Amino acid sequence: MAAPTTTLPGPQVAERIRAALPGIALREAEQWVMLEPAALPEVARFLRDDPDLDCKYLVAITGVDYLDHFELVYHLSSLARNHLVILKVRVPDHEQPEVPSLTPVWVGAHLQEREVYDLMGIRFAGHPSLQRLLLWEGFPGHPLRKDFLTLPGGFKPGLQRFPKEFPDGQEGSR
Repeated sequence: MAAPTTTLPGPQVAERIRAALPGIALREAEQWVMLEPAALPEVARFLRDDPDLDCKYLVAITGVDYLDHFELVYHLSSLARNHLVILKVRVPDHEQPEVPSLTPVWVGAHLQEREVYDLMGIRFAGHPSLQRLLLWEGFPGHPLRKDFLTLPGGFKPGLQRFPKEFPDGQEGSR
């Protein structure tokens, strides 16, 4: 039976990042490392290319809404070394949230960034095709934001029916 995957301690990962990339502002906790959005691509490339960390697989990108700011959580994995690294980025601007895209680092970031953009409204600068993934263009708002129920302009979340559900403008008898 294979050994369980371990999460590398935040202080251990932060120490390696600081040694390789002096001047990168980091905060760490027991299981994660937090950095500024501008440092994200450089740190991501280091985590991928460092032979001891070997984080060649982007497992997931998760967005968290704290009402006054967003946080992105990146779960990275080394399949060869059987460990995980958790990286966090605080996105301070809640009105126009944006971070650099990691599609040049991990191809798997392409769809995950589109999903976060679609559902949370966080833009990824440099993404090759940042457009909605699950909802249609023109959908009002981003449904995983905590303020989604208070959309400007009197919009109410959700729709009574799907667009083009009834062809030629005909209403159903439901």
